[in-house]
Amino acid sequence: MLTHHRKPVCLSLVSTDLPIWSVVETSATLYQKDREQFHLVLNEPPLQEKSPNNRLLWLDISPYRVTMSMQASGQLSYRHSWQRGLYGFSYYWLQSNSFQPHEQIRLRNFTCDLSLVGHPLPNNLRLEYELWSQKVRMGKYVLTLEIHH
Repeated sequence: MLTHHRKPVCLSLVSTDLPIWSVVETSATLYQKDREQFHLVLNEPPLQEKSPNNRLLWLDISPYRVTMSMQASGQLSYRHSWQRGLYGFSYYWLQSNSFQPHEQIRLRNFTCDLSLVGHPLPNNLRLEYELWSQKVRMGKYVLTLEIHH
């Protein structure tokens, strides 16, 4: 049975070797799909203050695998899939106003560590991963999700 809970969250992304740092504090809806699988849905604020476009983030979370998708009515969408010790994918779609197909950027990621803490509901997710374009490493990142109860 799918149950849901409205929770305050803090989602952060930090690069350990590049000047990249982002934090989003908002409320999200946590859906419990089964004992170890959860969906978390949140609205991320627009990239620019004057932009009316909210971005919807959807995370599919388990102790073994995490998938994060962002869909917006703006110019960018993405989807990442991480699994500890394995290469996953990171897709970015650049949208245009024409009827041309959307441009896609496909990268690989390698998940160094994935930990999910909390029972029966998770309260902390930590992902450490490297982002790769072919044979070029594009940085090491730490994604942290704190779910406050």
